Amino acid sequence: MPEAGSQAVTPRLKLNFLSHGTLESKDIEASRKFYEEFLGLQVVRTSPISLLIRLGGTNTIAVVLSANKKSMTMLNHNGIDVETQDEVNAAYATVEAERAAWGLHKITKPVLQHGTYSFYFWDADDNCWEILTNPAGGYSWLFEQGDQAGRGHLAKDFKRPGTAAS
Repeated sequence: MPEAGSQAVTPRLKLNFLSHGTLESKDIEASRKFYEEFLGLQVVRTSPISLLIRLGGTNTIAVVLSANKKSMTMLNHNGIDVETQDEVNAAYATVEAERAAWGLHKITKPVLQHGTYSFYFWDADDNCWEILTNPAGGYSWLFEQGDQAGRGHLAKDFKRPGTAAS
């Protein structure tokens, strides 16, 4: 089997586009209000039990009503990018100030981690969100870097575009 990440790999499937992911909702109407009014996402209803959300691009997330919704783990979080640490701090202040109104919980403090400045929180549906600093295009710049050795983007001296070592 060829080494992962090498240019010589020929995929078995001929696919075109990573188009969407899926989140679960306990209350589809409350979720829609949260996505539109709090997060500022574009939302369209796709059925009586589902929505489609997006922000700043063509990749979408389907949101589906679920009777057995479980809490999302931090590793399965969804990232929303801002440009600066000040914007992360402002978002954190808003999340803290409006936590009761929106059912937000498990809110972490902003810290410099994995090459970015960010914090996490869980919404009323127990979905995990990360608000983080990133260059335009999110993590797509990492593909230009190629495979990483050692700690990769987790290293304290890893250089991100437009910054000194983070």
